[in-house]
Amino acid sequence: MNQPSILELVSFGSDGWGKALLAGAWMTILITLAGYSIGALIGSFGAGAKVAGGRGARFVADAYTTVLRGIPDLLVIFLFYFGGSAVVTTVGRLFGAEGFVGFPGFLAGSLAVGVTSGAQFTEVFRGAFRAVHPGEIEAAIACGMGRSLRFRRIIVPLTLRHALPGLGNIWQVVLKESALVSITGVAELLRQTQIAAGSTGLPFDFYLIGGGIYLVISTGSGILLRRAEKHFTRGVRRV
Repeated sequence: MNQPSILELVSFGSDGWGKALLAGAWMTILITLAGYSIGALIGSFGAGAKVAGGRGARFVADAYTTVLRGIPDLLVIFLFYFGGSAVVTTVGRLFGAEGFVGFPGFLAGSLAVGVTSGAQFTEVFRGAFRAVHPGEIEAAIACGMGRSLRFRRIIVPLTLRHALPGLGNIWQVVLKESALVSITGVAELLRQTQIAAGSTGLPFDFYLIGGGIYLVISTGSGILLRRAEKHFTRGVRRV
């Protein structure tokens, strides 16, 4: 029996795995978007605590970034998945449910990736805020801008402008971290690749195809991020 070609393996027919791999790629993008958004939200609060918070807030933010940057991402996913399952099971028993209740893998993975990337977001936002020249803030004060208006019209736009390169790097990291969510059973790209490899007995072929799909997603999103950076940094003098 002849070994099927790459095109046959990724076809959308009855014998191909194109639909499954496409669905897995879409799930990977959804996990990445969810984790990235959660991380950005956490990072904004963490950076705010480090920059303008009191001693207690700074201590919590420093502890958070230290811990999350010092333990493996896979361990964080395990903690969210099994810890969340334990909590859901306990709550379910209070309402009369019996047996083990699993925590949704997508939710556990997205939260874990978000909390992990939040530590990186915190440092990127903090560094970007420090890069805002004090003279620009002083000019806004001289123009009579209140604190709220100054924050919305000056600080946030300039901070995001300085943060764009770092945010692009975090996106690529989160995209690769999304593959770890496969351990929770979520049918993202790596999981679908594993299923296809096991079903066909062609692990090298399918892992090569999966790597190619990851590369396409990474390269395509990288191009979009570079264009966004170029657009939002127009008129900025580079040194």
